[in-house]
Amino acid sequence: MADRLSLMREFGRFLRFLLSELRPRGRMLTPFNLISVPVIVAAAAILVVRFTRGLGAVTNLSQEVPWGLWIGFDVVTGVAFAGGAYVITFAVYVMRMEKYRPIVRATVLNGLLAYIFYAGALALDLGRPWNIINPIIGNKFGFSSVLFLVSWHFMLYMLAEFIEFSPAVAEWLGWKRVRRVLHAFTLTAVILGITLSTLHQSGLGALYLMAKPKIHPLWYTEFIPILFFVSSIFAGLSMIILEGTLSHRVFATQINHKRHGSFEEIILGLGKGAAIAMFVYYFFHALVFVHDHRWQLITDLWGVWYLVEILGFVLVPCVLFAYGVRNRSVSIVRTAAILALIGIIMNRLNISVIAFNWNSAAHYYPSWQEIVVTLMVIFSEIWVFRWIVLRMPVMREAHELPSRPTESRPSELTASA
Repeated sequence: MADRLSLMREFGRFLRFLLSELRPRGRMLTPFNLISVPVIVAAAAILVVRFTRGLGAVTNLSQEVPWGLWIGFDVVTGVAFAGGAYVITFAVYVMRMEKYRPIVRATVLNGLLAYIFYAGALALDLGRPWNIINPIIGNKFGFSSVLFLVSWHFMLYMLAEFIEFSPAVAEWLGWKRVRRVLHAFTLTAVILGITLSTLHQSGLGALYLMAKPKIHPLWYTEFIPILFFVSSIFAGLSMIILEGTLSHRVFATQINHKRHGSFEEIILGLGKGAAIAMFVYYFFHALVFVHDHRWQLITDLWGVWYLVEILGFVLVPCVLFAYGVRNRSVSIVRTAAILALIGIIMNRLNISVIAFNWNSAAHYYPSWQEIVVTLMVIFSEIWVFRWIVLRMPVMREAHELPSRPTESRPSELTASA
């Protein structure tokens, strides 16, 4: 009886602790809040219409064009942006590049939230969301289908990232013994995550191997899976540069500058990796272009658009990355990161939306509702990221967390229960 009462008291403390952590921190009337809250509210109303009246009520999708902005940007492009997690964990845990350890947790958190929200966006795009289980269990598609492989890679990678980040959650809750157990699984989760990520990044590109008649010849190649994988490397590194720059300004009070050292050195290192990956990516594109004799395909507007992507947002940022690292110019590296991210958006949207069904009479343009919902996904992810960073040891050590009253701190008795 006494043990039961003690356990109930511990759960009560745990609930009070969680409720106290739900209280908002910082200023509420910020530009981001004033922009994001109305967008999220409007998107919630749009989603009510979407789930009560169907996709046709809020999107411009059709039987001829079943995949639009929610797939092309939220999933196909977003997964590339989340590639920084497996790159950084590989560098720190496998290659032992300790210089990047201070940004591991923030990068893994970004990757985990990206996958969670993009999986949610995928469910929004399904006409019958309850059928999302079909590719996971191989129903109607079979166990050899690309969707079956991508689905399992996707789920297992999210699990691996959660395990990688879980020690931070245990530190936040004050569960030292649980933290030691979770930390013991970190290296295994990292190796599993790296393997799964390389597979599903390329597997996502493999989906489009079956759409050869629909994709413009300038963007279709049997090497799409390889290009998707290589591009996810510099896309992830570029996103880390951009997010890290913004985070170091927004969360300046959360950062232990002695632990993080010179963030500029980290940016230059990331820029060097991005330059190498972009050169490999550009080399692959040039090799495919020459081998397939595509010169005659660049004589029209599609050719001009292709050259804008490859030259303006692949070659130029590649050179800028190399120049910025060589001359130790952080501003040039950041500029190159922005251009590289724009290039990734262009490439993934070209393959999945713009140059898809290029010779068909049915042309797709996203509706304003689709754009609002996409912004909602992005803003919601930022809200959750900010909530976690302000409370958990993401950019600081556990001992740097603000002290809490003993009666409000959850104990390990609750964890063991």
